[in-house]
Order: sequence, then C-alpha cells, then structure tokens
Amino acid sequence: MSGEAYWLPIIFIFLMGLAVLIYAVLDGFDLGVGILMPMGRPESRDTMFASIGPFWDANETWLVLAVGVLLIAFPTAHSEILGTLYLPAFFLLFGLILRGVAFDFRAKAHADYQLRWDRCFKTGSLIASLSQGYMLGIYVTGFEGGALSIGFGVLSAICVTAAYAFIGACWLVRKTEGELQLWAAKRARFTAVLMIVGLISVSLVNPLISPEVFDKWFTLPQALLLLLIPFMCAVLFVVLFIYLRHFPYEGDFASWVPFACAIGIFFLSFQALAYSYFPYVIPGQLTIWQAASAPESLMFILVGALFVLPTILTYTFIVYRVFGGKAQALTYGD
Repeated sequence: MSGEAYWLPIIFIFLMGLAVLIYAVLDGFDLGVGILMPMGRPESRDTMFASIGPFWDANETWLVLAVGVLLIAFPTAHSEILGTLYLPAFFLLFGLILRGVAFDFRAKAHADYQLRWDRCFKTGSLIASLSQGYMLGIYVTGFEGGALSIGFGVLSAICVTAAYAFIGACWLVRKTEGELQLWAAKRARFTAVLMIVGLISVSLVNPLISPEVFDKWFTLPQALLLLLIPFMCAVLFVVLFIYLRHFPYEGDFASWVPFACAIGIFFLSFQALAYSYFPYVIPGQLTIWQAASAPESLMFILVGALFVLPTILTYTFIVYRVFGGKAQALTYGD
C-alpha cells in the first residue's frame, strides 16, 4: 500500500489521538473537580464550580471531535466500537448530561436546594469517569468478552477515575487559594498514589493479555528506548511529591507545577498506549488501513479539518488565557 491510501489514515488516526489526549487532559480535570466535590463545605463547592465554570463545556468539544473523526474516517471501526460498547456509552452520555443539567440548575436553584444539584454533579462526574475507563479497558482487550475482559474493564474504570481525580486536584492547587488550596494539595498527594498503583497495574496486565504488546515492549533494542517512558513518569511523580511536601510556598510560588506534572504524566501514558496498539484501530482485529474510508473521501474531509482544528485550538487558547487567574467564590445575581 502506498500514496494517499497509506498516509491519509495515518493523518486521521493522529488527529483522533490528538483530540482524545486533549480531551483526557481538559475534561479530565473538570471531571476530577466534580469527583472531589466535598458535600460538607458549601464555600469550597462554590469556588470549585467557579474554577471550571468558563471551561468545562468547551472541554467536551474535544470528545465530539474525536467521535466525529472516528465516524467519518473509520466508519467500520465506529460501528464495531459503539455497537459493542453501547451500554457503557449510554451511561457516559447520561453522566455528562447529568453534570450539565446540575451545573446549570444550581445557578437558578434556591440555596436550600443547591446541595442536591451538587450531589447530582458529583454523581454525573463519577458515572462519566467510570464509564470512560470501562470502555477503554474493554477496547484494549479487543472486545474479547468473558471474565478477563470485564475484569480488566473494571480495573481500567477505577484507574481512569483515580487519574481524573488526580489531575482535578492538581488543577485546584493552581486555581485556588488558602484553605481550599491546602485541601487540594492533600488530595493531589493521595490520588497520585492511586494513579501510580493504577499505572503499574495496567502496565503489568496489558502485556499479559496481548502477545503483540508484550513483543513491542520486551524486544531488544527498542525495549531500552521505551524505558524512557516509565522513567520520565517516575521523574514527574518525584518532582510532584517534592513540591507538595513543602507546600504552600510564599507568594503562591510555582503553583502550576503539580498540574504541569499531571499533564506530562497523561501525555506519556497516552504515548505508551498509542505505541502499544498502533496501527490497530481495534486492537488485534482491524488496522487503520482496513477501517479507513476511501482516499477521496478522506482528502475532502482533511480540507475541512484544516479549518476546524485551528479554530478549536484558538478558541481553547483564548478561553484559558482570559480566565487564567485564581478562581473566586461563585456568586449569583438576585
């Protein structure tokens, strides 16, 4: 295979991977803030809502883009994935809708009812995170079914939820001050430990269930180069724990460090996952070339993507630039 039929599927799997990675980081932290939402501290909840208010719905745009690319560029894989995962996909959408309804309704609700909507927001965040993790776990097993696949899906659901809580706590360290910031720093340390356990567990299980993944990671000489990924993850965790050990610092010194470390860990973990399963769009079953649309269709779609992607990136950059300061307690008009 050569020419457009070869490189166009590579371009679109890169675009889809980019959208998934950005979604995991951006919507990951606002899902994490929802997961961590403390029900007994109304002042903290108001500030936590304010910290994600300008961003959370725009963050989900990247999920729409990823699913759109999958549908248009790899229609065979889209049918197989969503056909098999329709039930967890339903719970994912339910969780996202519950979050959206709760977020908007608490703004209009009387103070006596806000706690109920806050609980709905937390519940929606948990459902969405667990669903995403379960779908990822079932996906990487190639939809084999059975107890092993379901067990790995449950493990992945817990790990992804812990990862989102971790990056959400790091985001709060960056965006908040005072007592809430100290509370978030403690949660960042605790959830970082959970994420380490999750990364190690998934790293051990993945090669065991897939001979191809085992060969990729444990065959010389590339195995020596791939060791850089876990090594760099370990360095970022060490930097994170050293920084949080003496937190807080005078003048809020370098409060961006935990969130930057979390982004780096997410990026490295995603690279490891992408390397493990490329060039499959469904692990062990369907490659990107087998699942891709006709080259003529992909070329037409690529022209549109060259306009859409820079627009979303520019909008995202402007929003984070404009609302880049510390979050203040959320207040509503009379």
